[in-house]
Amino acid sequence: MNGADILCDTLLANGIDTCFANPGTSEMHFVAALDRKPDLRCILGLSEGVVTGAADGYARMAEKPAATLLHLGPGLANGLANIHNARRANTPMLNIVGDHASYHLVHDAPLTTDIESLARPMSHWVRRVANAADVGRATAEAVSVAMTPPGQIATLILPADAAWNEAEQAPIRAERLPAWRPGEAKIRQAADAIRRGMQSGSDTVILMSGAALRGEALLTAGRIAQATGARIMAQQSNARVERGAGRVMIDRVPYAVDRALACFARTAQVVLVGAKSPVAFFAYPGKPSSMLPEQCRVVEMAGPGDDLSSALSGLADLLGVRDRVAPAVGERCAPDLPGGALTTATIAQAVAVLSPEGAILCDESVSSGREFFPASYGAAPHDFLQLTGGAIGLGLPLATGAAVACPRRKVIALQADGSAMYTVQALWTQAREALDVVTVIYSNRRYNILHNELKMVGAGAPGHNARRMLDLIDPALDWVHLAMGLGVEAARANDATQFNDLLRAAVASRGPFLIEALI
Repeated sequence: MNGADILCDTLLANGIDTCFANPGTSEMHFVAALDRKPDLRCILGLSEGVVTGAADGYARMAEKPAATLLHLGPGLANGLANIHNARRANTPMLNIVGDHASYHLVHDAPLTTDIESLARPMSHWVRRVANAADVGRATAEAVSVAMTPPGQIATLILPADAAWNEAEQAPIRAERLPAWRPGEAKIRQAADAIRRGMQSGSDTVILMSGAALRGEALLTAGRIAQATGARIMAQQSNARVERGAGRVMIDRVPYAVDRALACFARTAQVVLVGAKSPVAFFAYPGKPSSMLPEQCRVVEMAGPGDDLSSALSGLADLLGVRDRVAPAVGERCAPDLPGGALTTATIAQAVAVLSPEGAILCDESVSSGREFFPASYGAAPHDFLQLTGGAIGLGLPLATGAAVACPRRKVIALQADGSAMYTVQALWTQAREALDVVTVIYSNRRYNILHNELKMVGAGAPGHNARRMLDLIDPALDWVHLAMGLGVEAARANDATQFNDLLRAAVASRGPFLIEALI
């Protein structure tokens, strides 16, 4: 048995049975070992950004890490943007980065790089395997780190000779650390803050993220809000939110600075439950970085790695909130499908009406999809996944990974055209794996958000050079031909009726389909 076999056996022994890969020469023994392990599903991505983004989407839905297989430092570097997004989502991920044989490094071959230095800023843990006998221990440690609540990025560097050399080692079980309930003092401090708000009539916000936005935790938060008058909100970017009819209605912190400032203008206190205090995505001349008033009190009841459901239950107990208090939930609505011109609003309404129960909505629509969140409170129950770290190019891979994790659920990707070009290769993986993904491309043929940002920072109206950098024309992207060239059936919608018909048909069938929505 060689080191590569030990690595695969250790992954399988710890429940990791999916590997998103883009291998090279130094990983060929690992590739050969995967051939001998039929229980470990191998999925090829044609760029490393697809590999790491798909691993992110997979873990958000499977609630366990996938492995990635990356080729040396440059392969890792190609995947770093979506590793950054995964880190911001608190996604468990185990990156396996092949390297030259240990004795070959001294020769400084063309692909030799400082992999540790590349990996460290985006990883919680980086470890180089010493030799074949070290593979099992190192892999088990990587799994343990990745599964540390709320989820971490572990990067394991595998020299080629550690993969091909022989060793005898039984698979090692990784240590699993539980999420901890916050101390009673923190929960009591939060309860006192909410009581003060009730007594004074001041605005209290319970700002949440992570597991607090799902299941019983979200129901408990809804009961607390209903009983106390506190507002519950999700932070601006979240890994996964359970939404739709019958679920607690919760809005996000607005992206736009002026809207966020207005949202918190009267807020006297904020209780954080797995969330960060709200700040602007970027700095703007003459505008504050924090979205909270200067006198607003911030109480951190629970951090991202804490047991958020338990913390909210403890808070409900201290506040005397019982199960008989019903939270405000979305009511199922099926409005008429919109007609006329195709706009971001009509797309949002159509997706909300036609999404089936249990759908997974993956959002990288950037500015175009902002109408979807308020339009979909009454949609069929669904999970909502979004871009978390701001590094564009996540949407198509995110949907790919979610579809691998949940093959019986329809995945709908809401995707801006400019950011889709970063990882368009994900469509090929969807075709090869016959994944049930409907992709909606918001085809406005421009970086619309950057047009707005140019104005927001006070840089003036775009001239010739600026438009050349911000517009996607001359030539215009042709998403129907791009998708079909990668094996995905596609069609174009020019008006709302065409879009409705295409989306209805795509949702009713299985397999990948792309709709280019000209807006």
